[in-house]
Amino acid sequence: MSEPRLETFRGHALAPFLPELARLRITVFREFPYLYEGDAESEQRYLGRYAASPAAAVVIAFDGARVIGASTCLPLIDETAAVQAPFLQAGLDARRFWYFGESVLLPAWRGQGLGVRFFAAREDAARGDKNADFAGFCAIERPADHPARPARWQPLDSFWRRRGFTRYPGLSCVMSWKETGSLHETEHSLVFWLRSLSGAPLPALGGDGS
Repeated sequence: MSEPRLETFRGHALAPFLPELARLRITVFREFPYLYEGDAESEQRYLGRYAASPAAAVVIAFDGARVIGASTCLPLIDETAAVQAPFLQAGLDARRFWYFGESVLLPAWRGQGLGVRFFAAREDAARGDKNADFAGFCAIERPADHPARPARWQPLDSFWRRRGFTRYPGLSCVMSWKETGSLHETEHSLVFWLRSLSGAPLPALGGDGS
């Protein structure tokens, strides 16, 4: 394998990659802990939000011409109402936050530092917004005894903390999706992690710092 390269795309430049990014998300999020049963049509609608936001950025990882991973970010004010809701309910100014949607990477290229590079590239994109003081993402939390949990699977909490993020158990949103093997969508609670981009102090909302 060659050394993967990262390129950042915005707006209409994303259009040629949307089908491949949809397939990538379906493949990776089918794994534990999300167990997401996706479909190409809904995925392309989701990714179209990034193409429609002038400020949004999608960092794509290539091995040669092959798309092997991607990482997304956009201003929180361009996200869905469900993602914005916990911030607004907490009295936070959504204009000061950038939302890091996901990082997805095919298994053969994991453990080679691309996750660190994804975070750095997204933070660079967010810092181009003069209003951006904070970056945040949300993650599902599964019980240790979940029947679908692989024996060697480990949560990414320590990796996220090394990137400077703090878990906020009092800040969460609800998303619905159909899990693998299920006929219907169910609601899932996802907890936010935040970090400062500008040096501004993080909001005092009960980040556990553990």
